[in-house]
Amino acid sequence: MEQIAPLRVRAPKLDGLASGVYLIGAGPGAADLITVRGSRILAQADIVFYDALIDLSMLDWCSSAKLVQVGKRCGSHSSSQHFINKQLVDAASKYPVVVRLKGGDPLIFGRAQEEIDALEKANIPYEIVPGITTALAASAELKQPPTTRELSRTLTLTTLPGRCAHEDYKTAIYYMARDQLSEVATTLLTQGYSANTPVCLMESVSLPAQRSFACTLDQLRFGDVHDHFLDKQPVVVMVGEVYRKKLQTLFPFIESQNHFNLFQKAS
Repeated sequence: MEQIAPLRVRAPKLDGLASGVYLIGAGPGAADLITVRGSRILAQADIVFYDALIDLSMLDWCSSAKLVQVGKRCGSHSSSQHFINKQLVDAASKYPVVVRLKGGDPLIFGRAQEEIDALEKANIPYEIVPGITTALAASAELKQPPTTRELSRTLTLTTLPGRCAHEDYKTAIYYMARDQLSEVATTLLTQGYSANTPVCLMESVSLPAQRSFACTLDQLRFGDVHDHFLDKQPVVVMVGEVYRKKLQTLFPFIESQNHFNLFQKAS
């Protein structure tokens, strides 16, 4: 793929960019595959902690920022994750806009949870800006979709099982599942998922009308999409132990019918 050279001028600024830490996905490698939002936040960064795997030409967008290389390249010396966490927390008290620039997508095998935990423990505001994960970029280069209607309806992103010292509580994310909530729940329960496995349901992701709910897999069995969601809006169903804390922070799905009625009237 021929790359488009990054602009040498600063990207357009985002109005009202809040102070805090931004975990930004740099994409799979090529500088022009970072998101527009990611590049704009970089242009306003005061300090950037970046991985060894990024295209260094991205740093041209933040020429006035302090740059800190934190490694994270397989087989080479890199900063420990604990030290990176501490650097982010310390920097947030000294700089308005702190960027952690991570290869691929921050949330896919990027150890973002440890950074999130450190920021939340220190009560530091943060935002996550998604990036293109390598699996999807590789598929684009091959010109071969990893999912097809005829052959494959399931896509697995994983690492070698031997590298995980703990039990692997698998995460499942269902696209286009708004009309099959009960079927999703029944299928996963049959496969051995616990009845109290956490579930997050997100409608109209990233749009102004975005809404999020949480429930258990057992509760999902009784969900009627028509009582909770607007007509024809896409819903993603996210299932797994990693969402346990969201049961306390998101609106309960089983209590969302009244919320839906109010929202429908407002819209």
